[in-house]
Amino acid sequence: MLAMTLERTGAPLRAIDRTPPEPGPGQVLIRIHACGVCRTDLHVVDGELSQPKLPLVPGHEIVGTVEAVGAGAGRLQAGDRVGVPWLGWTCGVCEFCCSGRENLCDRARFTGYQIDGGYAEYTVADERFCFAVPPAFDDRAAAPLMCAGLIGYRALRMAGEARRLGLYGFGAAAHISIQIARHRGQDVFAFTKPGDAEGQEFARSLGAVWAGGSDTAPPEQLDAALIFAPVGLLVPTALAATAKGGIVVCAGIHMSDIPRFPYRLLWGERVVRSVANLTRKDGEEFLALAPRAKVRTTTVLFPLAQANEALAQLRDGRFEGAAVLLP
Repeated sequence: MLAMTLERTGAPLRAIDRTPPEPGPGQVLIRIHACGVCRTDLHVVDGELSQPKLPLVPGHEIVGTVEAVGAGAGRLQAGDRVGVPWLGWTCGVCEFCCSGRENLCDRARFTGYQIDGGYAEYTVADERFCFAVPPAFDDRAAAPLMCAGLIGYRALRMAGEARRLGLYGFGAAAHISIQIARHRGQDVFAFTKPGDAEGQEFARSLGAVWAGGSDTAPPEQLDAALIFAPVGLLVPTALAATAKGGIVVCAGIHMSDIPRFPYRLLWGERVVRSVANLTRKDGEEFLALAPRAKVRTTTVLFPLAQANEALAQLRDGRFEGAAVLLP
């Protein structure tokens, strides 16, 4: 099979011809139909997430078909269509796993980081961490749901019942989150890079009541803000735009350092919190909700062999929505 492989952080991926993996105990072999390209992949490739296994096949927004099952696997069978997310394995016995917080497991392993992922024609995955893909979505449309959708959903949960919701960074996660928020009746204010008129029009086309640059104050105070851009400077910016009692959610796995800011921005019982990974419950809830909310993903398609170009275009913000690799 073809596998786009990271051999050294900071270097381009190499196209490698390798033997498809075999499923171990509890695992399934998946023939990959599509794999989304996530900003977390950039953080892995660029070395900002510093502990990848090397060599590594990146990618954690996988949609494919089960081809074979390993010993002891019985939940899935050949022919099942499944999605594979970032969370690839947890211990199941620690205090976090036993209290519904498996996303915080200290021994967790992640797809496309410590486990070979979806920038390939085949992969193996723990069957317990695979999701059934709603039939309403074809493979290409479903791939971004596996991380951009899931993380956006968890971030929305952490924001509570906000009526006026700000989204900072209008990429793959935000373009799905806005559709869930609008389905729930929330008013969404979208913040893009300053001067990004196309991104702001894209946000308005998806239902934003207002769109502007992240250097601009919204016309109303926000009840909550989700920060998808990995820019720590946006934390005090979002706090300044948020009403008393509001919540600012940092939704990325990596963010640049948050600068010092005056206490008055936090005062008034405002809250700053992070989102870490996801749980399987998040996945099940979101994938049940997405068809009801009539979520539609905007995708830009690349052949698998052009993974480096897809990453470069994502880094430069050259498309709206999500990039998807097709083996």
